[in-house]
Amino acid sequence: MNITKVYIFSGLGADYRAFNNIDFGDLPIEHIAWIEIENNETIESYAKRISEKLSDENPILIGLSFGGILLMEIAKIKRYQKIILIASAKDKFEIPLIYRLLGKLKFNRLIPKSILKKPNPILFWLFGAKTIEEKKLLCEILKDTDPDFLSWAINEISNWKNKTIPKNVVHIHGNKDKIIPFKNVKSNYIIQNGGHLMTMNKADEIQKLILELCRS
Repeated sequence: MNITKVYIFSGLGADYRAFNNIDFGDLPIEHIAWIEIENNETIESYAKRISEKLSDENPILIGLSFGGILLMEIAKIKRYQKIILIASAKDKFEIPLIYRLLGKLKFNRLIPKSILKKPNPILFWLFGAKTIEEKKLLCEILKDTDPDFLSWAINEISNWKNKTIPKNVVHIHGNKDKIIPFKNVKSNYIIQNGGHLMTMNKADEIQKLILELCRS
């Protein structure tokens, strides 16, 4: 039996390391690396360019956090079989109101890029990083993240206009997520005590769901 190709989009600034604790078994997966942003680029334009990396037709798409938001834009221009969102948002209304207000007032542009890359107790709390391993990985990801991309993505999230939820979207969310609070979203599967880093510390549950959803 041929198994559909699975493309994985990680979170804001993150890479395949966010999925280190998940065993995809025999699924033919490919982690999509972020591409450089262009001047004055919109999330719609970025989605169109990065979607050119999806060579297989009708694949399954997995998006973590910002990766899931980006998939909502890719879904408008690419054929796919199913989209699996993890700790993400399907439309602008699932983005916390405070983020949208800050974006509208352009306050997010006042945040120095250097601050966005500095790990601190507040950041660990927001992401739900509790163990030494989780904090270390978060620090490594921040260190390797392009500050321009990080600043750009935060602005695009804050000003995201999408109101369309595509078909065949399955949403997995943790009820302790502090970045995108559980009360903001309508999820299909709830991960108890899951935070924004639940692909790491709730990997067994996430893995089981991914394997079931990709094979069903």
